[in-house]
Amino acid sequence: MHTRRTPRRTRTAAALLATAALLLAGCSSGSSTSRASTPVAGAAAALAPLPGPTPSALAPYYKQKPAWRDCGVPGFQCATLKAPLDYAEPSAGDVRLAVSRKKATGPGKRLGSLLVNPGGPGGSAVGYLQAYAGIGYPADVRARYDIVAVDPRGVARSEPVECLDGPEMDAYTRVDTTPDDEKETETLVAAYRKFAEGCGAGAPKLLRHVSTVEAARDMDIVRAALGDEKLTYVGASYGTLLGATYAGLFPDRTGRLVLDGAMDPSLSARRLNLEQTEGFGTAFTAFAEDCVRQSDCPLGGRSASPARVGENLKTFFDALDARPLATGDADGRKLTESLATMGVIAAMYDEAAWPQLRESLTAAMEEKDGAGLLFLSDSYYERDAKGAYSNLMFANAAVNCLDLPPAFEGPDQVRQALPAFRKASPVFGEGLAWASLNCAYWPVRATGEAQRIEAKGAAPIVVVGTTRDPATPYRWAEALAGQLESARLLTYEGDGHTAYGRGSSCVDSAINTYLIDGTPPTDGKRCS
Repeated sequence: MHTRRTPRRTRTAAALLATAALLLAGCSSGSSTSRASTPVAGAAAALAPLPGPTPSALAPYYKQKPAWRDCGVPGFQCATLKAPLDYAEPSAGDVRLAVSRKKATGPGKRLGSLLVNPGGPGGSAVGYLQAYAGIGYPADVRARYDIVAVDPRGVARSEPVECLDGPEMDAYTRVDTTPDDEKETETLVAAYRKFAEGCGAGAPKLLRHVSTVEAARDMDIVRAALGDEKLTYVGASYGTLLGATYAGLFPDRTGRLVLDGAMDPSLSARRLNLEQTEGFGTAFTAFAEDCVRQSDCPLGGRSASPARVGENLKTFFDALDARPLATGDADGRKLTESLATMGVIAAMYDEAAWPQLRESLTAAMEEKDGAGLLFLSDSYYERDAKGAYSNLMFANAAVNCLDLPPAFEGPDQVRQALPAFRKASPVFGEGLAWASLNCAYWPVRATGEAQRIEAKGAAPIVVVGTTRDPATPYRWAEALAGQLESARLLTYEGDGHTAYGRGSSCVDSAINTYLIDGTPPTDGKRCS
């Protein structure tokens, strides 16, 4: 994702998801959030910074030195660091954090460590580093920084949360998320309950301590272990919430932070999911307008409006609900409405995936071959050819359900909200509303709450927003920039999720200059 002046490339949906604010597991129109940072009546409270001195009970964690070893991936080193399971009770046990780095290549004076996080929550930062950031970040940045990643607690290599096995996940992803009657609603609720129970059975203690605040505190331990006085960081999507939380907790230890595809920490779970639904609606309109200009668009001709394109897609989804399509899958899976919907959503993250989506839709709608859409859906869920899933979806739910109280308490509340969600996205709204119900059955009560993040006293922080971002709507970047005292808002006028390294030399140059020279872009700078 983060290359400089290189051609755009089609990323797999799995890579896209790694930079997605996956509130789908947890997404009305409204006016754009103002840049004004003045609190209003009823606004969320501000995140308070932690006291400056490190508590003595945490001193052993801060004094760690990483024992770097070979990763088995050429050019990368790995280490394991410890953090307290419970910061309120450090003696209660540890969590092991997987850390990896690619050392600065030179020439030029080393500037320290640059931590990266691709989002999720649940995306593997270590996997992202080794597959992309450590070799694909701009050469000037890699020359001056050790590029470092730590998988947050509960994610990938850092004591991963596990919930369901492969066959159970196959069944879970096929469940109808647009129930037509009470029986289908009960089936969906039962699936959410089974998922939640599976997550709680394996590591009940860990499940209570995978919050974003705890992950941000872990990053401060990593910063100290790396020998850096301040944190330098690039976070995408959910990674912006992680980075902003760090700045809020440790403003005096905040260095050069880039928050790309920003989230708004002041919103409730319901509002986040609703506004994200609107984001996917905006992205689908852009796709529809492009699709009808192409000769291979199966959803309508040149005169078709985005609304008509959406209606045609919904008609296709309805047909799948009644009769799933064959896919040729080795495990006999068919393309259901839920799997097809997720395949289409996956392609909304990057306009470079639109040709693949048109091809897959054509095969499904005209040739009755669901293999292409199933592939997109599998990539989104990080399901491999052997039927095994990564822990992405498990960690995603674990973090989201701990960070905020549930969007809905039960089916009746979802039904009441359906008109607003359908208005936000006629194509995806109903499914995303029902997907927002899962945290209602989570085995652990939320410990977090919506809150503004001001990070008073922090060095300049660059907040990046894309105007037609599907997963993190542009208004969220405006909102976060309005909250952070030292923010500089950088706008990319375009499609897709996040902006750095996606083809805009204007965006890339501004961020690279900031990382290398420390000079942030002018607040309000716009790029295309």
